[in-house]
Amino acid sequence: MTIARRTLLKGAASLPLAAVLADPLLARAVAATLTEVTLTTAAGATVRAALALPAQTPASAVLLVHEWWGLNDQIKSVAAELAGRGYMALAIDLYDGHVATTAADARRFMATVARDPGTATETLAAWVAWLKAHKRGNGKIGTVGWCFGGGWSLNASIAAPVEATVIYYGDVRRKARDLARLEGPVLGHFATRDRWITRQMVAGFEAEMKKAGKSLTAYWYEADHAFANPTQARYDAEDAKLAWTRTLAFYRETL
Repeated sequence: MTIARRTLLKGAASLPLAAVLADPLLARAVAATLTEVTLTTAAGATVRAALALPAQTPASAVLLVHEWWGLNDQIKSVAAELAGRGYMALAIDLYDGHVATTAADARRFMATVARDPGTATETLAAWVAWLKAHKRGNGKIGTVGWCFGGGWSLNASIAAPVEATVIYYGDVRRKARDLARLEGPVLGHFATRDRWITRQMVAGFEAEMKKAGKSLTAYWYEADHAFANPTQARYDAEDAKLAWTRTLAFYRETL
């Protein structure tokens, strides 16, 4: 490790998560501390993820699912933050190594996953099993995802039930028969000005969760979609900080 990079990381360690995420150089330096891991799914596909380990193990694990941009430095930096808080954090990749830099590319990558949801579901279930079997873990797992990843955080917990699920403004159009597979409670962060993940969608989700007899805590923020991403124009610092505080408290209670 170079002196310059060591200096960057030392500075990043003293900064709040939002400051790291907002600075491409800091995010890149922090992301580089993660270890790439791979596994082979039942279908024979090799899939990749980035792993951040806490100082002390065995520890509970958190599986992170990226936004529609892909597994970029920001998501890896969140994994590093969770590792610093004592969790084994695994940021998985559903785009086969692709990272979007434009909305058009992000839309295209997301559409590719939508055309073959079974493969993505199998990938998530395989990573959950990998975490459960990991010698540095204690068997407890939570998931979290943002935007595209918010919906897939929920999908992961349905496909391979875990102890806790966190959704940041993700697609939650699921029926009670599917939600019945959930084992742990769900925490959702939603925005009042979100044109995609609307109050109507979330109300339907709440009703289906109630039918399934599952626990859901939904928080609403006077904000727009992607309010927790400091690299985006719709970022809301106050609401993002509050949502993150609530997410950490939720994990402390469930994991």
